[in-house]
Amino acid sequence: MSIMSLRLPDELADTLANLARATGRSKSYLAIDALRDYLAREAWQIAEIQKAVEEADAGDFASPEELKATFDKWATDAN
Repeated sequence: MSIMSLRLPDELADTLANLARATGRSKSYLAIDALRDYLAREAWQIAEIQKAVEEADAGDFASPEELKATFDKWATDAN
C-alpha cells in the first residue's frame, strides 16, 4: 500500500473527523472510500465520453426518426 499526504482545508478536515467519530470508521477509511467512489465515477464518465466520440467519428448518429421518437416519449412523460 502506498502512503500519500495531502493538505485539507480545515472545514473538510473537521467534517471528515466528525464523520469518522459518528460512524466509528477511521478518517483514512472514509477518505479512501470517497476517493474510490470519485475515481470510479470519473473513470466511467471519461470512458462514456470516449465511446461517444468514437461513435461520432464513425458517423454513428441517431436518425431523425429515432430523435423524434425520443422527443415524443419525453414530451409524453413530462405531461
